[in-house]
Amino acid sequence: MTTATPMLPPASTGQRIGDVLARVRDWLDQGGRPGWIVAMILGFIAFWPLGLALLTYMIWSKRMFGCSKRSHSTPRVAGSTGNTAFDAYRAETLKRLEDEHREFMDFLAKLREAKDKSEFDQFMDKRAIKTDA
Repeated sequence: MTTATPMLPPASTGQRIGDVLARVRDWLDQGGRPGWIVAMILGFIAFWPLGLALLTYMIWSKRMFGCSKRSHSTPRVAGSTGNTAFDAYRAETLKRLEDEHREFMDFLAKLREAKDKSEFDQFMDKRAIKTDA
């Protein structure tokens, strides 16, 4: 006789916890800094290591002293939406935008080099006139 072993769902528990924590973080971000401070104080009241963990996270993520807006942080790329046509379009568009950004940055670097060269040439011409006189 065999004993049945419970099967774990395909999604790992760590991933589900991470999703829940991300939703809680986003919810607290909507409340701004006061929301985070209230959560930290309640964490200290309920269980002091939780309050300490929230305080550490707030300082580490710059939510305590800096800006907590997501627009100033590094953008996150979302995972698959389940719509393969949209995912392909999004990947193609992001790649095109990255290529355009790289080309623009190269253009700006060449523009700076040209400006620096013209300024240096102008300086050398003025210097040559002064030494000839």
